[in-house]
Amino acid sequence: MLVSLDLGGVDSIALPRHEGSAPGSPNGVLVPQPPDPAMATEAKVSGWLAGYVRKLALGDVACAAVAGSAGLVVRFGLPDSHAGVQQAAAYLGFSLPLIWPVVMLLARTYDQRFLWTGAEEFRRVFSAALSLVAGLGTVSWALKLEVARGFVVVCLPLVTLLTLAHRFVQRRCLRRRQRQGKCTLSILLLGQPQRIQALHAQINRRRDRGYRVIGWCAPAAADARMARAVEGLPLLGGADDLPELVRRHRIDAVAAASSPDLTGQRLRDLSWALEETAATLFLAPALAEVAGPRLRIRPAFGMPMMQVDRAELHGHRRVLKGVFDRSVAAAILLAFAPVILAITVLIKATSRGPVFFRHERIGRHGEPFHVLKFRTMYDGAHKRFDSLLEQSDGNAVQFKMRRDPRVTPIGRILRRFSVDELPQLFNVLGGSMSLVGPRPHIRREVEQYGHDMRRRLLVKPGMTGLWQVSGRSDLSWEDSVRVDVRYVEHWSLSFDLTILLKTVGAVLKGSGAY
Repeated sequence: MLVSLDLGGVDSIALPRHEGSAPGSPNGVLVPQPPDPAMATEAKVSGWLAGYVRKLALGDVACAAVAGSAGLVVRFGLPDSHAGVQQAAAYLGFSLPLIWPVVMLLARTYDQRFLWTGAEEFRRVFSAALSLVAGLGTVSWALKLEVARGFVVVCLPLVTLLTLAHRFVQRRCLRRRQRQGKCTLSILLLGQPQRIQALHAQINRRRDRGYRVIGWCAPAAADARMARAVEGLPLLGGADDLPELVRRHRIDAVAAASSPDLTGQRLRDLSWALEETAATLFLAPALAEVAGPRLRIRPAFGMPMMQVDRAELHGHRRVLKGVFDRSVAAAILLAFAPVILAITVLIKATSRGPVFFRHERIGRHGEPFHVLKFRTMYDGAHKRFDSLLEQSDGNAVQFKMRRDPRVTPIGRILRRFSVDELPQLFNVLGGSMSLVGPRPHIRREVEQYGHDMRRRLLVKPGMTGLWQVSGRSDLSWEDSVRVDVRYVEHWSLSFDLTILLKTVGAVLKGSGAY
């Protein structure tokens, strides 16, 4: 996660004066000066972004018009004797397409920082709806207007749902275009080569977020020996060249990776210099990859400090997670009982051997347990394991084969849609697994864990998790470590619900399932 400092417009951060010895500063005191209008670049958003915001605004107007009309028709139908009440509701219904975009604007749902990524955009839509309800109630009480409650109950929830659906569709369309290399924002990286390489790899992994890296800058003066330090990324200059590079290459954002050379004073100087451009400055703290959502800025010692909250590994939220896991697992078992019975018959009828496969895995705190799955291989398949090791399609630690000859025809279908893992619901009921968590690994894989990967043993393994919705067996071992540790550090019940919803799409696609 990147921590953003927006340097343009009313949201720019007021930075204090800093006493130092910057060249050209009178008496050694660096005094911030307002950007020179003659030198400043006009803060214009990219053409595609302006068009995207216009689409959102027009869509919000259309959603309000549909909701207002539907509210009137559903509540009142044709005009009748309740003309006074109907008239007040009619005014509201016809004016909603004008009021709703204004409320959305005040809630800052058109702000670039909240668009096309994360849940903040949707939270602000909900906030706008609640504000409209509160405002409507206050105005109707103050002016003694008789607005039918039935109309409000139909109209306002409908406009909220329509707006959320509209923005979700627009976001999906934009993501598709960004995966094709269109509708992107150019970004310049700043920092030491090692950190730049890692940051570049992370941005490349998430190309659907719309950023395109065009090069990097050294935190000090650029050196010819550093030109090839970052593979596949050109060195464009040093930190002193940053404002000129931003203007020359029309950079939309600068991402500064943590570096000993980028001191507080240095970052302040750079932020002031970038105020003369339209670029946004992102700061990537060293802790952001692991503890991003747990980072908080709070006042302490008379200055703003970054606090790292503890990971939620114990307490009442864990108890709630256990209750949720067992309740949902029991409900799914009851709902899928006919499917489980049909699969049992198919496995027994098509190949010899037991219906269920029990295998030792390592769970929470390193405790071994036996995971349950439908048998998808021929009986005695484990005897052929050593002969197939060299044909592995998995990563450096995990053995996987796209076309494993040990898998039965029925087993291939079960694996394709992850139906073979349904018996793990009994593991969830027994408490050895959770619905959502890191995948349970075998002892051989756990013995190869590094220091970071052992963090995953602090929580129960899950039937699904970030690994399953992020590529599954197609992920490298390093990416598997990253997503597992990220889950442990970021866990919450809402995060679990998000992963469960994404699991449905991952199962239907079947990517990485073999």
